[in-house]
This record gives sequence, structure tokens and C-alpha cells, in this order.
Amino acid sequence: MVKRVEFISNRMSYIVLRSLWSNIIVLNMHAPSGDSTDNVYEELENVFGHFPKYHMTILLGDFNAKVCREIILKPTIGNESPHQVSNDNGIRIGNFNTSKNLVVKSTLFPHRNIHTIKYT
Repeated sequence: MVKRVEFISNRMSYIVLRSLWSNIIVLNMHAPSGDSTDNVYEELENVFGHFPKYHMTILLGDFNAKVCREIILKPTIGNESPHQVSNDNGIRIGNFNTSKNLVVKSTLFPHRNIHTIKYT
């Protein structure tokens, strides 16, 4: 059951769902591409800090991030990332995930060849 829907900005919103044992918060974010950061990561940090710790929190969206398998991001990045080098947004989301104990799930499991990105 939906308890609350909140639109924070044109790049961010969340929904609070009631489940059997605890609430589930699904935060959706669209990060800018390129060098324009638009303070969206500071806004994400602020919003995420207001959520109760005992709720399940899912962060999803389009982060325009390339996250590679760097050792510094190892707690949050799996071995199946298709990228060789992280871009600026990849470093930012990796640092955010590390500070909040989140994991980039798309990098944990192998993908079939038709679903992987080919870079030349």
C-alpha cells in the first residue's frame, strides 16, 4: 500500500510503501550528464539522510554513470561491470553507495552477451 509520494525536484522523487514488517522507500533520481552536476548529489545526500534507518531503501534511476571495477569501490561494485574506466558520475555514485552501505546490483551478476555494452 502506498503511504506517501514526494516530489523533491524535477530530478528526484520517492515513494513510501507499507509492507508487512517495515516500510519500503523507493527513491528515483535522474543525474545530469557531463560536467553539469546541478548539486543533485548534495540533494541526494540531504534527502537520503532524512530517511529512517530501519526502513528498506532502494535507490534507482538514471545516474549517467560508468562504474568500473576499481579496488577503492570494491565493497559496492561487483566483478561484472562492463566499463574499464569510471566517469565523474560513476565516482560520485560509488562514493555515495560506499558511505551508505549500498550496492550497485547491476555489477554483481554476469549478463548475457546480447545485454552487455560493447565498447570499441
